Amino acid sequence: MNLAEKHCKTADIVLCLGTSLQITPACNLPLKTLSGGGKIVIVNLQQTPKDKKANLVIHGLVDKVLAGVMQLLNLRIPPFIRIDLVQVSLRHAPKNKTNVRWTLRLTSIHGQKAPLPFVKSVEILFPERPDMKPAVLQKQPFYLERETSRRRSFKMVVKFNFTDGCGCSSAMIELPIDFQVKKENFSRDKSEVLQELMDVANEESQCGQHAMVERTVLPRSEVCIDAIVTNLVKYNNPENIKHAEANTTLNSNGIKRWNEVTKGLRTSRKRSKCA
Repeated sequence: MNLAEKHCKTADIVLCLGTSLQITPACNLPLKTLSGGGKIVIVNLQQTPKDKKANLVIHGLVDKVLAGVMQLLNLRIPPFIRIDLVQVSLRHAPKNKTNVRWTLRLTSIHGQKAPLPFVKSVEILFPERPDMKPAVLQKQPFYLERETSRRRSFKMVVKFNFTDGCGCSSAMIELPIDFQVKKENFSRDKSEVLQELMDVANEESQCGQHAMVERTVLPRSEVCIDAIVTNLVKYNNPENIKHAEANTTLNSNGIKRWNEVTKGLRTSRKRSKCA
């Protein structure tokens, strides 16, 4: 808090973005800049108790306002790319000499009881095995129990159907299953994997890419951590960002007030010119 107060006192301008400025002592920090001749800009949907102290007040969405500012400055906004992690666990035990019973669980890396908020449902497919019935899992935690031949391998496809807030409808992960072959432990640097996924998603301008981060193999189980790109938003798309045009007028207190509307920003003529 002391460092924040120091910066506010020496700042030329303090930006208050998307805050009601009602919680003390943080709400009083922007006022520290006024004693040194600094200015305050507030961007918020509703009015705040500090509006009268501000040099500029914009009632609008922070994302839209800053996108317009960045466009006016001819600066590029980096894309927002969200990557979620999922834990894929496969446990198996011999049923008899020929068959094995296995259980597939799809859970959060934070624990089996923690939800996967980005997943609406899961489809389990066996594209190379028409004799194996597909399954649709609707309830969390997602799990599937089956009994199959120990000697016959197969490919299992896990299709994650995402919730409405994600940037794509689904993503699919292929799992080769062979109970007679022991897999090796596997581990990669997490930050490296995430960066590679972000680069690919940005280049392809879509989400749904995935990569394995690590795999831990035990005698009768294996646990994999997979990273999935679940959302991508590019702010500099001409179809999504329109140039913001505004006319500025000021009130007697010297505060500019802009009201955001559908086609940009408009201003009220209740304010006089700012010094």
